[in-house]
Amino acid sequence: MSDRADAATRRAKVAILISGRGSNMVSLLEAARAPDYPAEIVLVASNRPDAPGLARAAAAGIATEAVDHRAFADRAAFERALDESLRRHGVEFLVLAGFMRVLTPWFVEAWAGRMLNIHPSLLPLFRGTHTHVQALAAGVRLHGCTVHFVVPELDAGPIVAQAAVPVLPEDDEDALSARVLVQEHRLYPAALALVASGRARLDGGRVVFAEGSGAANGALVAPALG
Repeated sequence: MSDRADAATRRAKVAILISGRGSNMVSLLEAARAPDYPAEIVLVASNRPDAPGLARAAAAGIATEAVDHRAFADRAAFERALDESLRRHGVEFLVLAGFMRVLTPWFVEAWAGRMLNIHPSLLPLFRGTHTHVQALAAGVRLHGCTVHFVVPELDAGPIVAQAAVPVLPEDDEDALSARVLVQEHRLYPAALALVASGRARLDGGRVVFAEGSGAANGALVAPALG
């Protein structure tokens, strides 16, 4: 096989970090089953050994590893152990999927431009937790989710992709959350494909898209995912 063919068929090695059931993890694993998907999920790791998502990943034939944060004296020691595990598996990109640990600047910088997170709001609106309650309280007519590169500041990284949904007059937190979650499951695999293939990359604090990446005006907006 030629070098050009090797380059065309090579898939980036990706790890998914979870703390719970791994809802978005499942959508990523399903997407990565396609032979033309540009990322291969080589590891699912969790800071909680009892995370249900670990069993789901193992059942799908994916390597799993638990790095229990409670077994370490401090956050720095935990993150060094996690970093060693990721590098041992040859991981090139990280995807956070319900990973409930605030990462230190050391870890974030070690994976700068190679770590993605999904947040359940249209950032920069409604950072932090309880985003659907925040959206309802603010009376916005559009809500959604954002895939962004991780930076030391929480929920502040450069945006790769966003998906918007309407906020309906009868919505409560559960109804709005369910509508956003549908789009999360569509958006995250599409955004990872952009990054893993090199069609979207971090450059000087902003996301640069390759020509023909499918990004409209610098963003990939659901439901027009193609």
